[in-house]
Amino acid sequence: MNLRTMSSKLRAMKIAEPLIKGEFIGRPNRFLTIISLGDKVVESHLPDPGRLQELLFPGAIVYVRPAPENSERKTKYSTVLVKNKDVLISLDSTLPNHFIQQDYTSIPLFNQWTIKKNECKIGNHRIDFLFNNSQGDEVYTEIKSVTFVENRIAKFPDAVTDRGRKHVNLLSKLADEGMKSRILFVCQRPDADEFRPMWNRDPEFAKALKNAHEHGVQIHCIKTNISLKEMTYYGEIPVNLNPPDEA
Repeated sequence: MNLRTMSSKLRAMKIAEPLIKGEFIGRPNRFLTIISLGDKVVESHLPDPGRLQELLFPGAIVYVRPAPENSERKTKYSTVLVKNKDVLISLDSTLPNHFIQQDYTSIPLFNQWTIKKNECKIGNHRIDFLFNNSQGDEVYTEIKSVTFVENRIAKFPDAVTDRGRKHVNLLSKLADEGMKSRILFVCQRPDADEFRPMWNRDPEFAKALKNAHEHGVQIHCIKTNISLKEMTYYGEIPVNLNPPDEA
């Protein structure tokens, strides 16, 4: 079954329009891009703080979304998609949370589970979701956005994430206390066959993730298909947490 046929049989989350095709020029800081829109050059907000150097380079095709009319934002656009080797990739790190919130019932991993609560505060941290089922079981679930793929291997993070490591350690602590916990990596592109932590860029996160799994935290990764109109579940892929010399 090809990607288009499979996607057509699943529920999809609509991607907000309109989108305008442009060309990436530069990135003065983590949250700002300079984009050519044909006859004009604009500053555009980037909703993904990752390095993204493999995706955002001069001449890369991107899609921006105009800010709402009467918006008081400093930038009038957001850079939300990039095209790389004919694959559309979402650059909005908040999109996976919206996708899970709206379409988790289309994902086999969540069969018989229901969202009980969003943004669960635990100490000084927040976990994205608390799911429960009819048997009274509960599982804390943290969502992480993945955009980096190399040789069909999805990897996270592409930049050091102290916040992400703290989330992982918190879920390990919950597991030690007898509570179910889960980390779901959402690959915002369809061209990955396996997930691994990026040991070379953030070894501390990678160690924490492997340790969390050993303490009972469930680690999963799904991939999605992105079009100019929608985001669709495209299957779960295997997770390999071993360091490179053991992979």
